[in-house]
Amino acid sequence: MERVVVIGGGGAGTAAATITKRLNPELKVSVFTEFSDIAYSPCGIPFVHGREIEKFEDLFLSTVQRYEEDGLDMRMETVVTDIDLDRRTITTKNQPEGFDQLILCTGFFWEQPDVPGVNLDGIHYVKDIRQSMEFDKQLDSMKRIVVVGAGPVGVEMAGGLARRGLQVDLVDEGPWVLHEILDPDVAKPVHDSLEARGVTLHLGTKTESFEGDKDGHVNAVVTSDGVLECDAVVTGLHKVPNTKLAEAAGLKLGTTGAVVVDDHMRTSAPGVWAAGDVVEIPHGLNMIPIVGLTGAHAYAQGRVAAVNITGGDLAYDPVWVPWGMVAGDYTIGGFSMGENLAKSVGIPYVLAKGVGITKARYYPGAEKTFVKLLAEPDTLRLIGGVIHGGEGVKERCDFLAFAAKRGATLYDLAYMENIYSPPIGALFEPIQIAAQNALAEQRANRLAVAT
Repeated sequence: MERVVVIGGGGAGTAAATITKRLNPELKVSVFTEFSDIAYSPCGIPFVHGREIEKFEDLFLSTVQRYEEDGLDMRMETVVTDIDLDRRTITTKNQPEGFDQLILCTGFFWEQPDVPGVNLDGIHYVKDIRQSMEFDKQLDSMKRIVVVGAGPVGVEMAGGLARRGLQVDLVDEGPWVLHEILDPDVAKPVHDSLEARGVTLHLGTKTESFEGDKDGHVNAVVTSDGVLECDAVVTGLHKVPNTKLAEAAGLKLGTTGAVVVDDHMRTSAPGVWAAGDVVEIPHGLNMIPIVGLTGAHAYAQGRVAAVNITGGDLAYDPVWVPWGMVAGDYTIGGFSMGENLAKSVGIPYVLAKGVGITKARYYPGAEKTFVKLLAEPDTLRLIGGVIHGGEGVKERCDFLAFAAKRGATLYDLAYMENIYSPPIGALFEPIQIAAQNALAEQRANRLAVAT
């Protein structure tokens, strides 16, 4: 019986394993993971800490037993220490095991702050659900938490812990939260929402060291803005691709440090595939490889690998990266890039801005939605955008990423069809308003030049 080995039990690994087995039940599919659990959503952890989700058990999507009943060979708490591509073996517990096809889904680890004291007890990383369960119990006796890094997970953790009633200090070297993905004009409502929850922001502030007590437990963070006493620290810096096995096996790594794959998720070695946070994927706008995508991307990549391993022909397209989140109580999102990133990498653009509402103006609960779109100066082809406020941010960002992928222009968006139904949609779609405003400005500029 031909054997497919999947290393990693996250979104990419579970998708690759389950879909491979479903498409070809004759294959032996083995999943190796260092953890005791599988098929849970680590993205939900901050919201359990914040008591917006009742319990950690709600984050589990399935069980090891269910996967075994579906015919998968599940190797839990089993670390793969070596891959021998010539012999077609992996090594676990000092024993070699053979494979015919290999799918590498080893995911990521969190970047550690490069400062003294980083190995003290009480410094937490948001990933392993069992560790998060234990940390959650400890939170009941804590009063003050320092969150280092104002990226998405840091912002979610800061908001959740503050909602729980803890005193939270959020520390980041950037000038505003989420500065790598968020434009500065959207930062103020995010800052206001976090501060309304009780988060103290320390922006433009460098973490210099972690200090501990006599038992080796962190009790303070030394920053360029002073010393912040604490009961624990949560870090949320960058995701780093876990390429240790890939590199040792001689697989090609790209400019990001992640594994290079083609559009079928094939690596540089025959019969070896990779998916999820361990791989780099080209951005649809400029084909520059990027990493650090979402669980939805990881699952889709695992599915592509499974289809192709079982004889299909499915390509994974370059990404336009729709994203969205709730920061405090304020909803933000975007796709591809915003103004700040476009300026920093030197991409020219014209701007389309507009404000609409989420429901008919007379329907209770109508809220403003702010739209900012970026388009190529000559063609007005959509290249990026940011949306914030109100309902429907996720859906609009998903739609706009797909529209950009298909080459849509501001002309297309200005005259797109939209639903008008008082409880769910206003007469004028906010995206249309932004696009129409930009076209009107273009016409005015042309007239000014002509006269």
